[in-house]
Amino acid sequence: MSQPVRGIRHQVAWTAVGSLVAGGGLFGGAVSAQEVLPATPEPFKGQVGLSVKDSRSDFPQPIQAPKGSPNVVLVILDDVGFGATSTFGGPCQTPTLERLARNGLRYTQFHTTALSSPTRAALLTGRYQDLVGVPGVIRTHANSSWGHLLPEATLLPVYLKKAGYKTAIVGKWHLGLESPNVPNERGFDHFHGFLGDMMDDYYSHRRHNINYMRLNGETIDPKGHATDLFTQWACDWLKTQKKGEPFFLYLAYNAPHTPIQPPKEWLAKVKAREAGIADRRAKLVALIEHLDDGIGKVLSCLKEMGLDQDTLVIFTSDNGGQTGVGANNGATRSGKGNVYEGGIRVPMAARWPGRIAAGGRTKRIALSMDIFPTVLEAAGTEIPTGLDGISFLPTLLGQQQPEPKRDLFFRRREGGQYKGKTIQAIRRGDWKLLENMPGAPRELYNLKTDPLERKNLAAAEPKMFKELDDALNAQLARYEAVPWQKPKK
Repeated sequence: MSQPVRGIRHQVAWTAVGSLVAGGGLFGGAVSAQEVLPATPEPFKGQVGLSVKDSRSDFPQPIQAPKGSPNVVLVILDDVGFGATSTFGGPCQTPTLERLARNGLRYTQFHTTALSSPTRAALLTGRYQDLVGVPGVIRTHANSSWGHLLPEATLLPVYLKKAGYKTAIVGKWHLGLESPNVPNERGFDHFHGFLGDMMDDYYSHRRHNINYMRLNGETIDPKGHATDLFTQWACDWLKTQKKGEPFFLYLAYNAPHTPIQPPKEWLAKVKAREAGIADRRAKLVALIEHLDDGIGKVLSCLKEMGLDQDTLVIFTSDNGGQTGVGANNGATRSGKGNVYEGGIRVPMAARWPGRIAAGGRTKRIALSMDIFPTVLEAAGTEIPTGLDGISFLPTLLGQQQPEPKRDLFFRRREGGQYKGKTIQAIRRGDWKLLENMPGAPRELYNLKTDPLERKNLAAAEPKMFKELDDALNAQLARYEAVPWQKPKK
């Protein structure tokens, strides 16, 4: 077996325990016997949970980590659930994402810690979103905005720039609408995209009749479908890069977020292929398939520039799909905005030619905030202390990597029916405790035996309920000490 990659932190003791499988196997359905690893639980100690030693039986031979620093392209989709794309057994035809996953490694247990702004905050800081001041969605109007990125939060591009990387964001920012919380002031050399939470129209690009489109600090008013624009802008920037000079491109599409507005020709294609499909569903499928085509063009640009072999490409989503517009979240319960699995379990795959072996899959759990230390370690630069995220680079490289003994937390603050309060969950091994409405009785599920979260075990398992309840309350107390509202001038 290959030696551990430099920078991995072995700060906890590991035990060989079973698979953390929730919601089915590779394609979101029933888990085959070949996919399930044997389970041997360790007695509970303190506030840490069960851990997993992945046997790697589903991996090709390990590949040594490279000596040079790779380019990194991180593609974030908006509201794509685990079961949406053909990559993970969904009905949408997404050949680009399917090919990317087939040529690399796909995660069947990848999760976000919340949704939207909070997910992006966690991903770009390696911290739980509440600890950097973003417990909820950042919006235009103060009475419906639930976060303000802390000044002291250091984002991923800052560390990469110190390691010699050029950094760019194309697409949706969603972590602030004005200085100092704009991309060029938070570590990105280049920004070509949209500051806001969503567009009211994919062609006019306005939100509340405000133009949030920017080229660095300049307000711009481009013409065209937002997905096509972001694709073109990503290619334009890639064409300025040189082989041997590492770069980081954070490509954040706003599709398929509402409004569900695909180009007419893509909608016609779906309707011609699937006779009788409902109009609502057809529009969402077309928007996702159009998005996949755009990602394909970006990957083609990488290849044309001779950069694809030196580039780590990761794709994932900010949260589950919105069921109200016809989203498919696979064999999970619920969808976007909830802390059931349908809201927080998302697709993820990574490709790195010659480094990540093709055709791999893993049931090892990872969170979006784990991408932060993973990218830094792949770049060969130091991982800062005090992170909540843990690098999964060894897993990408086909090496044994035990499941870290950590509780996983999920939380969202919101207005409307939530009245500015929060919903939350904790996961420990196969056990999950959640509160999906503020003040509602907390529910306890065993995701191994009940992946659809149907059988509430709160009354049947009082000991486990109390352990998780205490741990969740302790984490919520940490969060409450962190300010999240915009400072008054």
